[in-house]
Amino acid sequence: MAGETGGVGIGTRLRAAREKRGLTVLQAAERLHVDARVLECLEAENFGALGADVYVRGHLRRYAELVGEAREQLQELYASAAPASARQPDLTRIPRGGRGAEASPFMLPAVLAVSGLALAGALWWLLAQPRTRPRFVAQPVPTTATPETPPRALPATAAANRQASAVVQLALRFSQASWAQVSDSGGQVLLDGLVAAGSVRTVRGVPPLRVVLGNATGVTLEIDGRALTLAGMVRRRGDAHVMVSAAGQVSPAAAAPGA
Repeated sequence: MAGETGGVGIGTRLRAAREKRGLTVLQAAERLHVDARVLECLEAENFGALGADVYVRGHLRRYAELVGEAREQLQELYASAAPASARQPDLTRIPRGGRGAEASPFMLPAVLAVSGLALAGALWWLLAQPRTRPRFVAQPVPTTATPETPPRALPATAAANRQASAVVQLALRFSQASWAQVSDSGGQVLLDGLVAAGSVRTVRGVPPLRVVLGNATGVTLEIDGRALTLAGMVRRRGDAHVMVSAAGQVSPAAAAPGA
């Protein structure tokens, strides 16, 4: 919210730096792998729409690095302008529940009386039932034997077994900070976000797995304990879009439009 920042010019500086590099908001958002709405909020200084303070600082730092702005200065401007109430929620305003109405002194005797009547009625009904002995009827034995056929596995069980056997484990080791996204053959996202240097992330999914790395030279991949190579897969900007098969074969994947 521009009014709340006291005109410190964070959004103006980011917008000017982006335009100087000849980037649109959509192009910058694609390079950062974020929604364009995030960058629009930063340029409009609508920090409250971005959530907690830690998320605002993270988006601000990455955007500043992309457009060549001084991230330390922008962080200091944000820290001095953002009100303390926006960075730390007020935990003292917690509603207290009102005191419930006291139980009537006649409630317990009434409950006991009703329970006693119900128990007496159940006992009377059980005693009034006629007692009969079970009759056993002999079943005829078939004269001809039928050949036994082995049970067939249910289609759902067989499909589940095939799917479970096809699941692979992919480990990503980050020697440098990098944005990473991993999705399985069905399009389910298994990993998405910025990962710090020195971290290890392990995911499991049905191959082929689609892997997108923002800083591919700072990430190594292993599938089921076997190291993979990204030689020839890293693009000029340093990112990589690859497909990983169950056998550990790495092939280029089509990049998202505008990447």
